[in-house]
Parts: sequence; structure tokens; C-alpha cells
Amino acid sequence: MLGLSSIDWLVLAAYFIGTTALGFWTMRQIKSAGDYFMGGRGFGKVMMVAQAFGVGTHTDQPVSVSGAAYTNGLAGIWYQWVYMFSTPFFWMIAPIYRRLRYVTMADFFERRYGGAVAMLYCLVAVVYFTMNMGIMLKGTAVTVEALTGGVVREEFLIPIATLLFVAYGLAGGIVAAVYTDLVQGILILVLSFMMIPFAVQAAGGMAAFHEQLPEHMFSLVAPGEVTLWFIVAAVVNAIVHVVVLPHHMAIGGSGRTEFACRAGWTYGNFLKRFATAGWAFTGVFAALLIPGLTDANREQAFGLMARELLPAGFVGLMLAAIVAAVMSTCDAFMVHASALFTNNVYKRYLRPQATERDILRVARWAALGVVGGGLVFAYGFPSVVDGIKLAWQITAFMGIAFWLGVMWPGANRWGAVTSALAMFGTLLITKFGFGWGFAGQVAAYIPVGLVTCILVSRFTRREDSERLRQFYLLLDTPVGQEQRLRDAGVEILLEGRSEGRQSNSVGEVDNEDGLLLVDLFALLRGDRRFTWARYRVDMLGFGAAAALAALTIAVVWLLARWGA
Repeated sequence: MLGLSSIDWLVLAAYFIGTTALGFWTMRQIKSAGDYFMGGRGFGKVMMVAQAFGVGTHTDQPVSVSGAAYTNGLAGIWYQWVYMFSTPFFWMIAPIYRRLRYVTMADFFERRYGGAVAMLYCLVAVVYFTMNMGIMLKGTAVTVEALTGGVVREEFLIPIATLLFVAYGLAGGIVAAVYTDLVQGILILVLSFMMIPFAVQAAGGMAAFHEQLPEHMFSLVAPGEVTLWFIVAAVVNAIVHVVVLPHHMAIGGSGRTEFACRAGWTYGNFLKRFATAGWAFTGVFAALLIPGLTDANREQAFGLMARELLPAGFVGLMLAAIVAAVMSTCDAFMVHASALFTNNVYKRYLRPQATERDILRVARWAALGVVGGGLVFAYGFPSVVDGIKLAWQITAFMGIAFWLGVMWPGANRWGAVTSALAMFGTLLITKFGFGWGFAGQVAAYIPVGLVTCILVSRFTRREDSERLRQFYLLLDTPVGQEQRLRDAGVEILLEGRSEGRQSNSVGEVDNEDGLLLVDLFALLRGDRRFTWARYRVDMLGFGAAAALAALTIAVVWLLARWGA
């Protein structure tokens, strides 16, 4: 039965009947493009956590982390923990997304820098989405092939998984993705750790792993592939690029309140950091229990461990969770990519008078085009890890323009474009001209991009004052005070079901609603005075998240010492 027991097939059937019904049930809630792309900005804290964890958790991640840990030891965890030090910033960035009231990340670049920069971003974003769909489809196929003992081949499963998420996503949009995220997120969190006690029992205790594996297998830094130099470069690159990942405008900004956005994006991702530890330990344990895998097929480690260790029924549940993960995330990526095309290309340049019905129709066709590109990448990537590193680098090209665009009114379109081009050129020179590795490339192109953006912006024309006024007034106006924006003549692209504190009797913004990242340049210049009350929420939340990041690392380090 394709390498699975009858119980596993029953579990699979029940799961997919339920999730497909859920997708078509949510279709009834889709009344507008805002509902399809952003869920009407109506998600509460629980659903925001589910969305952040679910959309951010997909099959390529346990595959890549476990595979890297199989050969490098626990240090393989950094293929996902590169975002560990970015996560505290999510607390401060989420309200920026929410206050802008934009639909896509391209809206940010258009409203801040103009249409040409937005088009450049759309190109980068569509490439990112198609690449990541390919990465996820390949990761899913590799795992299912291992789970079925090679009966279901990788090249056969990729189109099957594609059909599943396309049917689901075209029906329910982002709402369908978020509901599925809640279900599969819980499953992946549980199943990520379920194999560990079975593995420890099979080896005869944790001491057996320490006795029979090299000591570096239990270190967070490893010789060769995951060195300290690689980790530092990857972490810095992640801080630069994570803010412009094209799906993050929805993940971080689709909540009803600013607090829902902050808590959902930050702590949904901490759940993922926690789950990553289970994938890394699984890879380390596989090095002893399933010896003989090479660098070429090490990414089968996660699926092989599940097949060998989990009892009947749980293998089917694992398979259901894995396929559900690619369904929900590729579904979300497909929706976000179609939003970029319809809002920033079709409606702006091709048919400005398009109705809501027209936009929804074109969005669904655009989604199919992006999926086709994902299939090309799925069959073209030599490994999941190679695809992940390339995706990190491509998105970093627009990261400098985002950070400076939020903090520095002097950043302009010429600086944004030349910065991205300079970073791309530096990558090509260091990679193909000098033969540098990933870390060396990052160490070269990030400072080049930063210096280029600052210098070019300083010596070219400043952005239009009205454009800057509207942009920063959005950032200075908390959610729930949209009337203040209407009175000032500021366009709101998508308000949604906004909830928040009302303005005071004279219509002024509450003192405690300041955003530290937005005001940073003004604080450094002395144009604005720092007060604890104004930035209390930002600083307390960032501090708590930073402490949790340090605690998570410490706990994993201590677990690695268990049995030594």
C-alpha cells in the first residue's frame, strides 16, 4: 500500500477530507480582495500566532535542519535559528506593518519610494515566492519518499502536492491558510518531538549517543559547514532581509490590534524556534541510528527516522502534517504573490478601474502562474539547503531600503535602487569572481549596500515632501485612530476591522504609542526627546523577547549536555 499501513491511510484520508472541507467552508467568507489577501485584518492573538507559526513552518525546514544536523551535529539548527536574533525585532516591526495599512510589501516601496522601486521589489518578491514554493515542494517530496520507503518517488509527489494546495488556496485565500495553519501547526509541534523518546529508547539512552558520536555533534558550532563565521554572517543577513520577506506584511500586520500583531508574529515564531530543536536532535540521533547517508541524500534523515521509529497510525499523521504544512504555506505564498501582481501591476498599470470581481479573478490566475514557476524550481534545486541560502541572499537586496526608509526620511529612490544593484553586483563578483563562500559574500554585500544607499541618497534629490508626510503620519497614528488620517487627507489602503485606543479629547496620539525604530533618527539628532512612557511597550516587549531567545538557546545547550 505505497509503503504505508491501512491505519496510516485511514488517518491520511480523514485529515485531508477535513482540511479540504475547511478550505471550501472559508470560501464563503471571501467577499473582497481585502478578505482574500489579508483576512480583512480581523485575526485575534490566537489566530495571529497560528498564522506566524504555520506559514513560517514548512517541510523544507525539518528536512534541511535534520539533514544538516546529520552531518554537522546540533549546529545544523542554525539553518533555521538564523532568525533567532531577528525574532525580538518582530515585536517592534509588527506595529509598523499594521499602522501602514498596506496590503503588500510592494505597497511600502511604492508609497515610500515610488513605482519604479515597487516594480523592482515585485520582481525580487515573485522570484522569492517561486523559489520557496520549489524548496518546499522538494522538501516535502524528499520526506514522503523516505516515509514510504522509496515507493512514492519525489518526482511523482511534487505535482500531486501542487494540485492539493492550489485547489485549497484558490478557494479560501489567506483565511483558508490561517485555519489550516492552526491545525497543522499543533501537529508539527507535537510530532517534531515525538520521535525523540523513541530514538533515545532505541539507542539505549542518551549516554549511548555521546559515547558513539563525535563530541562536535552536540555543539552549536561545528567545523566545516556551520562555523561561527557562517553563523554570524547568516544572522546579520537575516536581520537585514527578514523585514522585506513578501508574506510578512500579512503575517505581521493582519491582526485587529497592534498587540495582536506584535504577540502573534513574535511568539508564533518562538514556537517555531522551539520546534526547530526537535528537528536538530532528530538529525543528530539519525547519525547513529541510520548510518550511511551521504551529503547527497542526508535530507532523507527526517523521513527515515519517522518511518523507523513511529508506530502505525502516527506515520500517517506525520505524513498528513507534512503535506498539510506545504499546503498551508504554499497556499499562503500563492495568495501573497498574486496580491503583489494584482495590486501593484494589474490594478496600477493595466486596469486601474478594475472591480473587486476582476481583481479576484486575476489574482487566482496570477497565483497559477507563480505555482508554475515553483514547479520549475522544485525540479531544478540540487538540495533544499542550496535553495534556502540563495533565497536569503536575494531578499537581502531590498532590506537596506526598508530599514533606512522607516528610520531616515532622507533615504530616497535613487539610494534604494543603487543599493540593491550594488549588492547584487557584489554578490556576483565575490561568488563567481573570487570564489568566496556564503559568509564572505554576506560580509561584502551588506556594507556595500548600506554605504551606497546613504551616499546616493545624500547627493540626489529628496523624496517629495507630501509623500513623506503621508508615510510618516501613518506610522505616527495608532490602529483605531483612522479618523485622524482621514482628516489629514491620508489614503488608507486597507483599514480592516481595526481596534485600538481612541485618541484623546484634542485628537492627539497617546504619548505611549511611539515606535522606537521609526523615531530612532529623530532621537539621535535631538529632534525628539526620549521618554520611557512613549516607548515603554516597544522596549519591554523587545527585552522580554530577547530574554526568551537567550533562554531558548541555553535550554537547547543544556539538553545537548544530557547524558554526556
